Amino acid sequence: MIMRIAVLGASGRTGGALVDKALERGHEVVALVRTPAKVTVPASRQVEVRKADVTDPQSFPDLTDVDVTVSAIGIGKGDGPGALVAGARVLAAANVRATVWLGALGSGVSSRSGGLIYAGVMRMFVGSELAEKAEADRIALDAGATVFHAPDVTDGPLSPTRHIVPLADLRRPLLPPRISRVTLASLLLDEAETGRHGTGIVVPLS
Repeated sequence: MIMRIAVLGASGRTGGALVDKALERGHEVVALVRTPAKVTVPASRQVEVRKADVTDPQSFPDLTDVDVTVSAIGIGKGDGPGALVAGARVLAAANVRATVWLGALGSGVSSRSGGLIYAGVMRMFVGSELAEKAEADRIALDAGATVFHAPDVTDGPLSPTRHIVPLADLRRPLLPPRISRVTLASLLLDEAETGRHGTGIVVPLS
């Protein structure tokens, strides 16, 4: 079934992968970005671009014409604290039928789910952002979203063994887990299309 999918953070690397995969599957795509000029797609591929600054909710575009929103926003260079929470709040208020929110394994309730080594790496490199990630997840969950706690994202091919597991069913790995960006994008779209896991935290795996 063809869907109208809004991608928040479409100008980022994961957001761009989401746009590409959604178009490959025949969906209509609405790219939500702070700077529309950063969205580049071939002229043959139809993408509607809407200026969307999560820190300015009064000007955030109407999304009542989309079927599902997939968020791929993160905390970018130059962003002050609060961008993730602001994004979660605007999507919670957007009145979209379904939302898939991208969070991070090792934050909030999954702080130890990636294993002890992974937890240490997260504290070292993402420590100052962990509290905000957890708060954004809570807002998204309260609004009924499916929240993905993705492990470390890398470049690489699409995994043929990709799958999604509820956080409660995740076996704690010994080594830090990873997932390729294209695999993550595909799994986010799988959930957007099916809504299989509903409200809750899930983990995408290769």
